[in-house]
Amino acid sequence: MRLGRRLVLTGLLGTAWFATSGFGPEDKTITLALQEGGTASWEIAAMTAAGLDAYHHIKIEVRGVADSRAGQVALQAGEVDVILSDFIWVSSQRNQGANFTIVPHSLTVGGLMVDPAGPVKSVADLEGETLAVAGGPVDKSYIFLQAYFNSKTGKVLPDLIQAKFGAPPLVNELLIGGQAQAALNFWHFNTRARVAGMVELISVKDMLAEMGVSKQPPLLGWVFKEKTGRTKKEEVQRFLDASFATKEKLLTDDAIWDTIRPGMRGAETDDALFLALRDAYRAGIVTSYGPADIQAATESYALIAKFGGSDVIGDKPDMAAGTFWSGYSK
Repeated sequence: MRLGRRLVLTGLLGTAWFATSGFGPEDKTITLALQEGGTASWEIAAMTAAGLDAYHHIKIEVRGVADSRAGQVALQAGEVDVILSDFIWVSSQRNQGANFTIVPHSLTVGGLMVDPAGPVKSVADLEGETLAVAGGPVDKSYIFLQAYFNSKTGKVLPDLIQAKFGAPPLVNELLIGGQAQAALNFWHFNTRARVAGMVELISVKDMLAEMGVSKQPPLLGWVFKEKTGRTKKEEVQRFLDASFATKEKLLTDDAIWDTIRPGMRGAETDDALFLALRDAYRAGIVTSYGPADIQAATESYALIAKFGGSDVIGDKPDMAAGTFWSGYSK
């Protein structure tokens, strides 16, 4: 019995020594393009602060880009391994012969914001009014709103409104200043508008649900080449494991938010904005990745194809096979 206990103790000590010695798994490196000031950088900051990158033996080299388009160009040029983009872009690229693929990152989408004292009390009230939109005429939320408006009224939204397209801060200025009676903006700018007194009339999530989409689709995800998934399989796997582990921490641990708060632009000293951004971010955290998520994306893609047309998805109306990476599940 004593010998058995001694052998168990020796084995445990050996395991601990192995885990803390130079014989542990070798760190791998992956290069990630992130929009400077974007909310995806909060996850990477939390990952580093919690040591989850080190735990999963992955080193992340972040290269700042000005916007999502710059990230897409960097990926196409082979300058980075992974970017944040949406499955609509991935599918359109695959339909043109590219081999990009995606793993979900966020469920968060925007919504239709209005002044509670203004004239827009329902989606039908948009007719004859000014709508401010971030992201341009092919913005996904704008296309979903067109589909929803059509389902409710039978009418074509762009024919009945004055649309003003602009950068997210300008869109909020137009709404709060009364130059627009409604606005579609990125979720974190909608949160800022809400703190300033505006209200969400309906979220894109609820629009999609009312139009029959089975669950909230993961619009945004980590995008990489299929070749990268093969040649850097271990790096991609470790990065995704660290990403999902960080999401779980952001979902359950208030203290980690205090750590990353200095990087949350505008929320450093504004408690109301900080809590609103934290809670809105948490509402969009992806906790699973499987067939149901892909089905929801397929259903929402059909709406994009119908109302956005070739300007958004290209010449092929169906979501390309392999858009979502089969090499990972959660």
